[in-house]
Amino acid sequence: MIISLDMMGGDFAPEEAVKGVRLYLESTSSPADLLLIGHQDAVQPLLDQQGIPKARYELVHAPEVIGMHEPPTRALKEKPHSSIAVGFHLLREHRSDAFISAGNTGAMMVGTLYTIKTIEGILRPTISTLVPRENGKPGVLLDVGLNADCKPENLVQFALLGTLYARHILQIPEPRVGLLNIGEEEGKGNLLAQAAYPLLKQHPSIRFIGNVEGRDLFSEKADVIVCEGFTGNVILKLGESFYEIARRRGIQDAYIDQMNFENYGGTPVLGVAEPVIIGHGISSALAFKNMIVLAEQMIQSHFTDTIRQVFEQINQQS
Repeated sequence: MIISLDMMGGDFAPEEAVKGVRLYLESTSSPADLLLIGHQDAVQPLLDQQGIPKARYELVHAPEVIGMHEPPTRALKEKPHSSIAVGFHLLREHRSDAFISAGNTGAMMVGTLYTIKTIEGILRPTISTLVPRENGKPGVLLDVGLNADCKPENLVQFALLGTLYARHILQIPEPRVGLLNIGEEEGKGNLLAQAAYPLLKQHPSIRFIGNVEGRDLFSEKADVIVCEGFTGNVILKLGESFYEIARRRGIQDAYIDQMNFENYGGTPVLGVAEPVIIGHGISSALAFKNMIVLAEQMIQSHFTDTIRQVFEQINQQS
């Protein structure tokens, strides 16, 4: 198992990325092989400072860096030796099994779509977030920002991808799917929700329980909640703000602490041909460590192959 990690991506890279690697290596007796991608003059001294043995990683020199605010398409084209571009090259050439970055999100998405590409049959890939619930078991909310405008068919595919993620990564045997709406009754909501409801209801591979409201997000009512990316991103940032406000006010609460994004690391891009994980720009060591753990889970569970097989069956039936 080989995992490649962009050491230059993120507001606090490469320092926090290096510390995350150390945390990961300290947490396991059988670590994955790590390809650490970044400028060797910036990364190697930090690896030495953290006391990480050279036998535990391979440093891949990438002399260029894509800034957080650079136009993604142009940056990837003009900086072929950037840590993001090199990471996607290694993944495409099957020299790594997963790629992680907390760098420029736009560049990560452009690289994913045009270098790795989507699995056949998937209209649009999606990104999700884990939703903390009071029972201690996370749920899944998607899309959370990749697809601000959607068609009903997109929401159905998001529901199926979320179901597979909940089943194979979160170990929820029969995930229940809810459609985020402004009321519980069928027929509620905007045109998108009204059109998506019957499609979700009749899909044989989705355990659809109907509409769920905002007050149901953190309950046990649904394991997977589906919406378009505009609403999902607002909810994601709202949840992050709860945690930040509680921390500033000195409030100690185990449930609120679950809203700390670093506990989950990053989000996988669901629906693409190889495992790609995108981290928050402000990721610190714990987030980097947990992104590596998530990549391990995706590789070990053959999650991408599972998605491919499911959509191959759907394509054959249609």
